[in-house]
Amino acid sequence: MDAPTWLVGWRCLLLLALVGSTRSEGVQSCEEVRKLFQWRLVGAIKGLPDSPRAGPDLQVCTSEKPTCCTRKMEERYQTAARQDMQQALQTSSSTLKFLISRNAAAFQETLETLIRQAENYTSILFCNTYRNMALEAAASVQEFFTDVGLYLFGADVNPEEFVNRFFDSLFPLVYDHLINPGVADSSLEYSECIRMARRDLSPFGNIPQRVMGQMGRSLLPSRTFLQALNLGIEVINTTDHLHFSKECSRAVLRMQYCPYCQGLTLSKPCMGYCLNVMRGCLAHMAELNPHWHAYIRSLEELSDAMHGTYDVEHVLLNFHLLVNDAVMQAHLDGPKLSDQVNKICGRPSRTPTQSPRCSFDESKEKYGMKISARNEEETLANRRKEFINNLRLHRTFYGALADQLCVNDLAAADGLPCWNGEDIVKSYTQHVVGNGIKDQSGNPEIKVKGTDPVINQIIDKLKHVIQGCQMR
Repeated sequence: MDAPTWLVGWRCLLLLALVGSTRSEGVQSCEEVRKLFQWRLVGAIKGLPDSPRAGPDLQVCTSEKPTCCTRKMEERYQTAARQDMQQALQTSSSTLKFLISRNAAAFQETLETLIRQAENYTSILFCNTYRNMALEAAASVQEFFTDVGLYLFGADVNPEEFVNRFFDSLFPLVYDHLINPGVADSSLEYSECIRMARRDLSPFGNIPQRVMGQMGRSLLPSRTFLQALNLGIEVINTTDHLHFSKECSRAVLRMQYCPYCQGLTLSKPCMGYCLNVMRGCLAHMAELNPHWHAYIRSLEELSDAMHGTYDVEHVLLNFHLLVNDAVMQAHLDGPKLSDQVNKICGRPSRTPTQSPRCSFDESKEKYGMKISARNEEETLANRRKEFINNLRLHRTFYGALADQLCVNDLAAADGLPCWNGEDIVKSYTQHVVGNGIKDQSGNPEIKVKGTDPVINQIIDKLKHVIQGCQMR
């Protein structure tokens, strides 16, 4: 059945139920209850009563008055109550979940694009400026940026190691093509000796250390930021599918469906009554609130720290400039480096060689040149700022969830007759408790016991990621 048909049918049933449906006295027929039961629970059950009768076997929807419910109906209502809670939670969190998941995907896609752009810039540098060594350098460039991506997206790789690997592999190429241009040693052992000597000779000056510093301080916050967003999605997915206690299910059944048994098909629970039931059911979830608040604050602080020369966008897109500085440094110190290499690796038996020329795809070059002019409004920093501003609106999500459910959907408006768990009344007179486990000791509608191990596990994960954000 499509949505418009369902909505029209539902409205027709509600109109049929309108007359006399908010009074607890004088219910002569169960016809309205039967129709709503069959519609809501999709299908009929044999033995639905046509008129009110005694219900001694009911477990939750007990009443001294005649009832339109059977034990079988009550059991189906119990299932419906649990499903309603699950659906209510998922609906309430849908905007927040979409906000985080959409931005997590967008940030990862943006980082992947930045990595490709930075790799293109570096390839273009070799093709345009150091054409003789471009093809030989291509594998090292590709490996370096592959490692950058692996690290950003959570793999167990070490930035210091892959930076060192890149400059180790670059030195033999610079030595063969710039320091001793036009000749090359055919021995792989000799090239390996040059590669191994790089860290002792420091042919690139302090450039490798600068790259390590910039990569470490820019990649780690971005990696942590992405991991934190993925944890946020995990938290919401977990709370969306929490298993509620038997006491909660019975309390929701009494609040939502027991009035049907008395023919009160249009009644809504009193606000105070709804708050007591929802705050009791979601008491454990409310314990997440201070940690969720701290989680969002830590994301905000982490985002604020990702700027300037240590912004990942700046570092990646300017990496090729540092590579150029490193190659020029080695070229300038060529005679000295040549003597040092001869002392360490010996003099090579040289054979003239013709290095393969660069055949870099022009379309990539055009792409690389095109991306140098970036729209200021589309920078990663601006996207993060917009995301954090939106996320900040959800800081009290878990602390306000019970109230939100009652105010926005479940409870009757102030001043209207409402269901108090037993009958239709003008107002709810019981004490209304606060949010959280500690406040539930005086809850007149539901008993809340102990702690929830799943919630405790979520809290531990939030604490861990908050600590990670602070240690960036």
